[in-house]
Amino acid sequence: MSRLTQVEERPQMNITRRDALAIGAGGIAALAFAPAAFGATADEAIAAFTGGATPGEGGIDIKAPEIAENGNVVPIEVNAPGAEEILVLAPANPSAEIFSVKFGPAAGAQRFSTRARLAKTQDVTAIARMADGSFVMAKRTVKVTVGGCGG
Repeated sequence: MSRLTQVEERPQMNITRRDALAIGAGGIAALAFAPAAFGATADEAIAAFTGGATPGEGGIDIKAPEIAENGNVVPIEVNAPGAEEILVLAPANPSAEIFSVKFGPAAGAQRFSTRARLAKTQDVTAIARMADGSFVMAKRTVKVTVGGCGG
């Protein structure tokens, strides 16, 4: 028998109407749960960062403009003397966590400044884990006139 006369049978894929409906329903379910994949809410991020402890006030200062004309580039400065780590959140953004910074033992100061993208008017929140294991929190309301995250 020559090679040309051999025919290899391939399995056929038969999709029934029921299979198509099941695949479509699975796709819709995946889309329904997709927002959870964008990131944790602000409360979830705070709980994860603090381990469930309630943050106190004082010992941390957050500076941001009262009014940001462009939500794409909002300057934020955080100062927390004695902090080991700082978490900054924007609860109204698609992903609440903006960033976190860890300070090593050789850090000269526990402060930083950056520019962040804000979707709309909201309270920018900074939480610091202090060297003694306690947590402190500060909020600053920023009014955004032109949204930066698709708004």
